[in-house]
Amino acid sequence: MSIVDRLRAALSAEIATLAKTGQLGKLTADTAASATFTLERPKRAEHGDYATNAAMVLTKLAGMPPRAIADALVKALVSSEAVASADVAGPGFVNLRIKPALLHAELDEILRLGNGYGRAPSATRERIDVEFVSANPTGPLLVSHGRGAVYGDAVARLLEATGNRVVREYYINDFGNQVRLFAESVRAVAASKPVPEGGYQGDYVREVAEHARSLGALEKSDAELARTCVMLMMRGIRKTLAGLGVRFDVWFSESSLHEWGAVGVALEQLRAGNYLVEKDGATFFVGKGDQDDKDRVVRKSDGVFTYFASDIAYHADKISRGYDRLVNVLGADHHGYVARIKNSLEALGLPADRFEALLFQLVFIYRNGELVKSSKRAGNIVTIDELTDEIDAAAGRSGAGADALRFYYLSRSANTNVEFDVELAKKNSLDNPVFYVQYGHARLCSILRVAADLGVQPGRDFSRLTGDDELALVRKLADYTQIVTQAAEAREPHRVLFFVQELARDFQSYYTLHKSDPIVPPKSLRESGAWRTSWDTELMRARLGWVDAMRTVYASALGLLGISAPERMDRPEVGDSVESGAEEG
Repeated sequence: MSIVDRLRAALSAEIATLAKTGQLGKLTADTAASATFTLERPKRAEHGDYATNAAMVLTKLAGMPPRAIADALVKALVSSEAVASADVAGPGFVNLRIKPALLHAELDEILRLGNGYGRAPSATRERIDVEFVSANPTGPLLVSHGRGAVYGDAVARLLEATGNRVVREYYINDFGNQVRLFAESVRAVAASKPVPEGGYQGDYVREVAEHARSLGALEKSDAELARTCVMLMMRGIRKTLAGLGVRFDVWFSESSLHEWGAVGVALEQLRAGNYLVEKDGATFFVGKGDQDDKDRVVRKSDGVFTYFASDIAYHADKISRGYDRLVNVLGADHHGYVARIKNSLEALGLPADRFEALLFQLVFIYRNGELVKSSKRAGNIVTIDELTDEIDAAAGRSGAGADALRFYYLSRSANTNVEFDVELAKKNSLDNPVFYVQYGHARLCSILRVAADLGVQPGRDFSRLTGDDELALVRKLADYTQIVTQAAEAREPHRVLFFVQELARDFQSYYTLHKSDPIVPPKSLRESGAWRTSWDTELMRARLGWVDAMRTVYASALGLLGISAPERMDRPEVGDSVESGAEEG
């Protein structure tokens, strides 16, 4: 149980006792058990560790003013094993300060559960399909695509952490005009001819043309060449996503919907329900719900199906697979798409409330203060691979670029733009927020390694941890479970990133403040061996357990974000002001 669970149990027990003894008016133990109250961290530390609205929730059931209930609860909590003190605030809020023993128990719980801390039991909630990226296979993945990839992946990780069964799905747009234009562009480039109007150009088109030539695809039909081009592009897209730490369980082909007749079946069902009309030789979907007030083309006058026709059949197919929820991660320019899909599902008699769209805003890339502009069709592009390779080279380690992109993409709410500073992301400096956070984890690992070299292991007796600064950090760790739950429910992974940043900052502040009372002996005492007679080993073991708990939560949070948690890192570049956690060197 978390601190909140233990505290809730303690409050519920006191409320039940007060109800049984008739001190809460008409409230009975049974009705008290059915009441749901909140426990939240106050914004200001002087208001206590937690605040509850229990008195206000119970006022109607008890037939008493909330402050009277709050006063009775405060008096009863005097003998609580969990609450050190309580007081009434405002109209009936109760501010609570918890006993250190509760915080010590939380540390033990973290070490006991390890990476499972903060996570719900698996497969206990909904079965969710998360579809994201789904970029047209007409070019490599750009930095702009990366935000949807990382955001969708982080949301999927959060949903899994809170007990949902998640399937990650990529919808391959391998049908229609854009794929045809791409294949025509490849054929033209291979023949050293101008690409068709609206076609694609750039180095990657020439590379695809060379691969297509080696496979003999240029001598085949337009349709076969298009399939080959899609295959080659998807091979690169899969590799790029894997490098970014993004995986998929399902790769669904749009063209298969037409080959299997799913599009035709869906449209016939809509026609039977009078949701299709013919105008000027084209077929339109006319929704009767309040989601979208425009008629949408599903088949053009030349007989070609639109993307919307495919989308109708695709979402009907997803619901037929038994998902409780369909989550689509889309760029902000797809706002109108949401209404169209919901209307079409309602028209098909399917549960439109299962469909949920998550929209994300733009990414702006800056180099030396200058905005970098790109265009896939013009061939002037900034790909994910190019940017991650550049950052890897500057950092001197593989994966640094992927960590940087994931950090920046998740550093803001999805409904705000992201500004990515390439030069800052390349620095091995505490000015670089990615480096700062990862260095915080490496420092915790460094402290534990130094202690292990001395033969001292983390302890589980935390009764010696009584300092306000140490206990404040335990309270921070105890917030993790609630933050994960809230981030998953709100689909806001940036909440977890903010938590890690605050944890890094707070431990840095602690370390600086306690420089004269470090967790492990300084290097001089370690080398002379004098620490064995001058150092409080039991306090050190308790603090090491505390450090290990921080390291555990820290790594778990970074894992939910898909950001690596290095155990060793080079010291920050000269000019950064930081204490090296344990001075290993």
